Amino acid sequence: MAKGKAGESNTYTGLGLDESGNWLPGSPRVLSLLSSVLERSVRGNEKLLAGSKIKDVITIFHGSRAPSLNLRQYVERIFKYCKCSNSCFVVAVIYIDRFLQRIDAYVTSLSVHRLLITSVMVAAKFMDDQHYNNAYYAKVGGISREEMNRLEMRFLFDLDFRLNVTTEVFNKYWLMIQQEGGLETQTALQTQGYCLKKDETGRGRRLTGVHRGRAL
Repeated sequence: MAKGKAGESNTYTGLGLDESGNWLPGSPRVLSLLSSVLERSVRGNEKLLAGSKIKDVITIFHGSRAPSLNLRQYVERIFKYCKCSNSCFVVAVIYIDRFLQRIDAYVTSLSVHRLLITSVMVAAKFMDDQHYNNAYYAKVGGISREEMNRLEMRFLFDLDFRLNVTTEVFNKYWLMIQQEGGLETQTALQTQGYCLKKDETGRGRRLTGVHRGRAL
């Protein structure tokens, strides 16, 4: 029982909450973990694409060059100015994974920033009682309102508007983010009963630090 309570406590703290559900001051651990996971995914995917005949799918989320802000700075900027609930960052990862699964693409340095700002915005609209509009998110993300609108529509249609996330799926992804972001091994995760190469549909995950993953 004590072990279970300790695990729940770590979950709350990592999301920036105390055990009563109240917000804790400062940046929640989920931000650094998410940044680490996405950075590892980008490095692994770009290495895979450069060393094979695999061709990535080019989408409207791809820019001509990577933004000047690194991922950690970009995540912190979104957290600071958008003020969405911290759980939105976990849900954003789930949405990105679903998106990449459906279009059979890889997350790279040319697409990860636009995917992140779009997925967080969509998660906030779906989950939070209050949220900013597209023009505000566009300003935070460093893009135009028109582009933000196009990205949102493309994202939603490619997701087939599948925005609901069950508690079980949320918990599995949050565990994965903690373990991947904390550089834990695949073996350690599997001993806890989770298979990180599968998403909630049973297909291979696109957001994984394991090289075959597309996103995490």
